[in-house]
Amino acid sequence: MNASREDFSVSFEYFPPKSDEMERQLWQAVEALSVWEPDFVTMTYGAGGSTKEPTLAAVSRMVGEMHLPTAAHLTCVDASREETRAVIEDLRAAGVRRIVALRGDPATGIGTAYAPHPDGYSTTADLVRALVEYGDFDISVSAYPEKHPESRDLAEDIATLKSKADAGANRALTQFFFDNDVFERYLEKVRAAGVNIPIVPGIMPIQNLAQLKRFARRCGSSVPAFLDERLEGLDEKPEERAEVAADIAAEQIEDLRRRGIHEFHIYTMNRVPLVSAVMDRLGRGKARAPRTVAA
Repeated sequence: MNASREDFSVSFEYFPPKSDEMERQLWQAVEALSVWEPDFVTMTYGAGGSTKEPTLAAVSRMVGEMHLPTAAHLTCVDASREETRAVIEDLRAAGVRRIVALRGDPATGIGTAYAPHPDGYSTTADLVRALVEYGDFDISVSAYPEKHPESRDLAEDIATLKSKADAGANRALTQFFFDNDVFERYLEKVRAAGVNIPIVPGIMPIQNLAQLKRFARRCGSSVPAFLDERLEGLDEKPEERAEVAADIAAEQIEDLRRRGIHEFHIYTMNRVPLVSAVMDRLGRGKARAPRTVAA
């Protein structure tokens, strides 16, 4: 694989730490993966804003100390408009100019009914419009090639995406998927619906297949049988298993590139080796030494 740095762009997603050990793991990952020069990185935001403070602290450090183009996730869940605007102002004060705007999952978890805050933003499109009013945010939103679990069908899901694009979103980052034919069909329907913003595929290198399957069931993503076949018998061979997992993710990206896609969003799970192996296979090349940060 001989992709040059100019052939495709990549962004990395991280999640905020909930313990001292997780914090060390996060910053080790951010430092080590910075050598690949992502176009931007994102930091997630827990259900119901459960990680608001860790998210703000992490993005502040990424922007101020590491000088990384950083997008903070922001949700509508369990917050009034006034509270949400206060978070937006905190992010602006920290130097954040990129937002991943999301409705968010209920604080009670995926699968439970969503109820908007009585004084809050009811939909992602509402939140996007509020961010557009500030005039200086780059706004990403979510997209679901296999539809969001709460959507009645794909047409309704794409209509929701269109409302976010029409509100002023700059791009959509997709839920992870493994069947590129599914993504290609989805993209055709999205374009036919008049949605013209970039739809950036979300790529999930497989750290743990059993764990991935559990998460995929909750978020409505399918896990094709070929993944079981490729990884069969490797549970007790971690090095070989990691090699195959890196091959799978790199092959998916290369196939999408052949289909004309040149932007990718990689879910890192705050781990370095597998993501770095994928990037190596893509031939991107390390640009420089890692950015050194204090633990």
